[in-house]
This record gives sequence, C-alpha cells and structure tokens, in this order.
Amino acid sequence: MSNENKSDDIAVKRTAAEMLRKADAVYMILSLCTRMPYVVCDAETYDDEILLFFEEEAAKKAAEKLLKEKEPVQAVKVEKKDLLAFFVSLIPLGVNCLLVNRDMPTEVAIQLDEIIRRKNPEDGKVLVENPQLHLTALYFMQEIRKMQKPEMSGELSELHEEMMVHYQRGSYIIPVKENAGTLVMKQKNGQVFQPVFTDIQEYKKFLGMNKDKEIKTAVLPADKIAGILAPEAAGVVVNPFGVNLQLQIRRETQGQ
Repeated sequence: MSNENKSDDIAVKRTAAEMLRKADAVYMILSLCTRMPYVVCDAETYDDEILLFFEEEAAKKAAEKLLKEKEPVQAVKVEKKDLLAFFVSLIPLGVNCLLVNRDMPTEVAIQLDEIIRRKNPEDGKVLVENPQLHLTALYFMQEIRKMQKPEMSGELSELHEEMMVHYQRGSYIIPVKENAGTLVMKQKNGQVFQPVFTDIQEYKKFLGMNKDKEIKTAVLPADKIAGILAPEAAGVVVNPFGVNLQLQIRRETQGQ
C-alpha cells in the first residue's frame, strides 16, 4: 500500500470515528442467541468485531442477510445518550473492533481504542473482568444455539475446551445473602445453577432484576467456587441475563 493510500485510509477511519462519537444514533446487530452484540472474527486480521451501521435501513438489510444464513439476529438502535456507555460495555466483552457499514462502499473497521480510552482503576480498587471467557462464550453460544440439534463438532469442542480454560483462570462476582449463603437460579429446563458474573456490568443486570437489599457481593476465583456450590446446583450459570452460559461444575465437599 502506498503512503498516499495509507493516508487516505487513516483519514477515512478518523472521519468514521468522529461520526460515531457525534451520531444521533447508530444501529447494532444483536445476536438473539446471546442477547448481546453479534460478534464476528475477521479472517485476515483476527479482530473480534461487532457490526454497526449509521442508517437503520442498512442495518435491517444486514440483519436480513444474516437471517438467511441461519444467524438469529436483529437490528437494534443505540441512542446518542447511550453511545458512550455502549462503547464502554464492549471492553469487558473482549471486542476490539467496530466494523461499520459492512458490505457497503463505506465499510470501515475502527479499533475500539480509537473511540474510547479507559481510565486506570483507582488505587485499591479491584477490576473484575473476564473478557477472554466472555468473548469465547459469545462465539460458542452463537453457534450452538442456532442449531436445531446441537452437536459438539470438532470446532465446537475446541471452542468449549478453550472456554473452560478461560473460566478456570478467572475470578467472578457472586451474589450472597446473609444467613442464606450463595443464591441459586432455576433455569427453564428445571435445573438449578448458581449465578456468577464476569464483570460489574453483568452484575448490575442482576441487581436491576433483584431489589433485595440483603444481597451482598463476593469475588472468588473459579477454583474456590466449586467449594461453595449449593447442594442442589448442577453448576454455575455465567451472566444469566446475557450470554446465559451454563457450566456443569462438580461440587467439592470437605475432604476432597
């Protein structure tokens, strides 16, 4: 690529980034499998991207195309007042790139850090986030939930194995209640799981649905969670109001 073309590319990206910051609204492609932004991996750069559009009609056409490809998605509007919070919310997802106007003459890929920069946490504050797990879980659930008869193919098995490795390396936010211990949630299939949250944004979704003032917060590494699983729990459910990833975790008892 010539220096002139590089300069043109940089100028286009800067213009698009400025438009994103000042837009009255943007339109995101949402995955109906995860209730989160639909994520794609660029085959050349390996960027983990979400799809954004400036025009509603373009977003709807993109969603229709994906639906024909058996990808359950829909176009969702993000208002100007919510844009900053939306961009910030992508950080704990592990997303690093915004693909704007996909398959259009104005298509451009913008790195997330070209739009926002995060401040370092204040001294003494612990930042609980698990972007590698969250991102892998999004890819995994996008694939497995669109299948009529889910099968753990070779690729899905590898993705599941990677996901479990990330889970074991993480620490999570766990709701607890005084004199009642950890909380559990009953799933649609009747199984009971203990909720764990990858980050504060996902935990706030839980708090928004549960107004019990006696609920407190604990942060535990994965290897400690098995020791406090409720007897009736089949495992943990990661981000139940988002990706809703159910992991079968064996309860550890004293002496094991």
